[in-house]
Amino acid sequence: MSSRSKNRVAWFAAVAVPVLLASVILLQRSIDAQRDTFAKQGEELLVQSGPLLKKLSLGYDSLLADIYWTRVVQYYGAKLPTSDRNFSLLAPLLEVATTLDPHLIPAYHFGAFFLSEKQGGAGRPDLAVDLVKKGVAANPDSWLLASDLGFLYYMRLYDYPKAAEAYYETSKIPGAPQMFKILAARIASKGGALETSRMIWTQVYQTTTDEQVKKKALEELKGIKAQADEMAISQLAQEYQKRFGHYPQSMRDLVEARMVQGVPVDPDGFPYRFTSEGKAVLDPKTTVSIDPGAPGPK
Repeated sequence: MSSRSKNRVAWFAAVAVPVLLASVILLQRSIDAQRDTFAKQGEELLVQSGPLLKKLSLGYDSLLADIYWTRVVQYYGAKLPTSDRNFSLLAPLLEVATTLDPHLIPAYHFGAFFLSEKQGGAGRPDLAVDLVKKGVAANPDSWLLASDLGFLYYMRLYDYPKAAEAYYETSKIPGAPQMFKILAARIASKGGALETSRMIWTQVYQTTTDEQVKKKALEELKGIKAQADEMAISQLAQEYQKRFGHYPQSMRDLVEARMVQGVPVDPDGFPYRFTSEGKAVLDPKTTVSIDPGAPGPK
């Protein structure tokens, strides 16, 4: 590059950067001075301005992202103590901040909280999920963001299969605590995905070096086995009732009806019992336990 060309680039940077920063300052003052007008018209402006600002930033993406992230916090904080729960600008502001700097982890992490909170936020967990997915895609090594996705599915959307999947994917990220694999297994069981839960707990049992964790994994595997047995035996009891007009009184009734080859027992060796409604349950003397939050036999 010739010296003349270099001088032109230097001149352009010297002029353009201060102008850009001055424009940002003026924009923020305009936002503060005309909040009502901005609230009505700003969403369209902000959605369109993210990619444009990135192109015009001349390498100052992170600086502008910090400015917009600060604006998110100001916007959220100003509305929080008031009765105004219209957080319509949260998602557009966060979109701009994370477009300018895709690695701005706090914007994804806390932004998802601002968006998903029903009482103290926008009450839009769906938008929070979209934001965190964007963050995970841009920061695949961040187990913090990956676990945020599991939290949103579990605590905000009550989608247990997706929560279990998200936590299991989190557990694969280097440096992620083992608890995420355990969380995935427990949530999968709660959501009725017994095979998924069994697979994860088996992996925990086979790979952990912590004896307490290994013991817990074995207990959970026994509980999953018992849970699956109860569901299968309860289904047999329904078929028995259709054939004989009443529910079986014991496991021996199923054997005599040739519906099973032997008396079904739990992992401790105790025969299952029936309730008066024909549902299979564990013997009170067994040490096997089933997560009370897990789905029982129907």
